[in-house]
Parts: sequence; structure tokens; C-alpha cells
Amino acid sequence: MAIKLIVGLGNPGSQYQRTRHNVGFWFVDGLAERFQSSWSSQPRFNGLLAEFRLENQKVFLLKPQTFMNRSGLAVLAVAKYYKIEPEEILVVHDELDLDVGIVKLKIDGGHAGHNGLRDIINYLSSKKFYRLRLGIGRSQTKQVVADYVLSMPSKTDADAVFFAFDKINTEIESLVSGDYQQVMNRLHTS
Repeated sequence: MAIKLIVGLGNPGSQYQRTRHNVGFWFVDGLAERFQSSWSSQPRFNGLLAEFRLENQKVFLLKPQTFMNRSGLAVLAVAKYYKIEPEEILVVHDELDLDVGIVKLKIDGGHAGHNGLRDIINYLSSKKFYRLRLGIGRSQTKQVVADYVLSMPSKTDADAVFFAFDKINTEIESLVSGDYQQVMNRLHTS
């Protein structure tokens, strides 16, 4: 199945814009810019929506505006309205369990404590959606997890995340068209 909806997870508001927890927003913002697509506020979807065409296929981009822990509300609203199956959804999110700049693609599985994923699983009543896990690492100090993810990364860490985006961007066409195994192989070995 092809990907029809790419969801970037993050929190709305300028105070969160540059935090680690918003790397999903950063990624879909980059896609919107690359494909010259503009965001429009969609109150019925509780989010910002953009769209672009890739090889005659329409792809929606979504930034839920419900805060991370309630992301499922926006994802379900868009999926129902456009008749998009969970297997046609790619959720892009921050991942504490991966070193900064590491990227992994997977389908299915639990939420591993990520409240955005937990809420999406709950609303979709399914775990069978794709996840693009963007490594943000763990705090090297005893910093509380919430404080760490809601803080800004160093310039070095931010550069590593954007370098990972470049790697993923070379795979977008293959990913959207459904060549998941090949994309996984290339992302996970580079």
C-alpha cells in the first residue's frame, strides 16, 4: 500500500517550535517546503493540513494542533474524512531510544511510552501504521524526560537531525510508493 498521509508529531505554539519533541513538525515542514505546499488551518481536523502530488498520487501532510498527547484526534479525523487506512499512514516522531540523528522505519508495534503514538493507536484502534522514528537521544544528565524533550537541542544535535532528514528525503518517493523493505534496508544500513 502507498502512503497517503504523513503526520508530523509535535506541540503547537512558538514556545515549542524548536524543541526536540517537535522534530516531527520540522520534518513535515521541510516536505511542505520541498513540494511547494502551503499549510492551511483545518478546525474540523484539529490540525494544519497541506498536500502535494507525487507520481500522480495525492499525499496529505498533517500537523495536529491538539498537543502531542491528543494527536490521535486529528489523525483519525483526517483518516476518516479521506478514507485512509492505518497502513497508509506514516507518523514521524521523536525517539529517545535512538541516538541523535539516527532514523528507523517500522510498522506496527507498541507506543514505547510515547504519548503521541499511544493516543494515535487508541483513536485508530490499530497499531498497523508506519512510524519514522527520529533519534533525539537521551539526556546525558539526570534531566527529567519531559524537560529534555521540551528543550532545544544543541546546534550539533540539530544539525544531526537535519542531516537525517536529508537521508530520508532521498527515500520519499520510494516510501510513498510502498517500497518499505528497500527503504528500511537503505536507512538502517547507512
